Amino acid sequence: MAQKIAQLSLIVKDYDEAIRFYADKLGFQLVEDTKMAGDKRWVRIAPPGNGECTLLLAKANNEQQLAAVGNQTGGRVFLFLYTDDFWNDYNKMVQNKIHFVRLPKEEEYGLVAVFEDIYGNLWDFIQAHPQQETK
Repeated sequence: MAQKIAQLSLIVKDYDEAIRFYADKLGFQLVEDTKMAGDKRWVRIAPPGNGECTLLLAKANNEQQLAAVGNQTGGRVFLFLYTDDFWNDYNKMVQNKIHFVRLPKEEEYGLVAVFEDIYGNLWDFIQAHPQQETK
């Protein structure tokens, strides 16, 4: 039996502002934006070149969900974005005014920096050493 994680929900305040951030600033692809009942939408995004996992942008619809926007992991790094061209992508992100809370650093597993998204969720941005790459 084979299993994989294909999608993660990311709670957002507003669909369109989240799409603008992820598509325009991070260069993610809008995979799907389907209107559903009421003001609900099924919005999926993914980094370029990714065919395995998407993020489902889920608009907060109550106080508990709204309180979790930007803090889905209690202040810890939430998501891990891997790249095969760290400096090129990093420089684009800096030009697009992505806020890095930890500058690039060489670690045992690769080159890493930490940035925050539009809502404050923390992301590790990583170029893994070849022997450390995830499959």
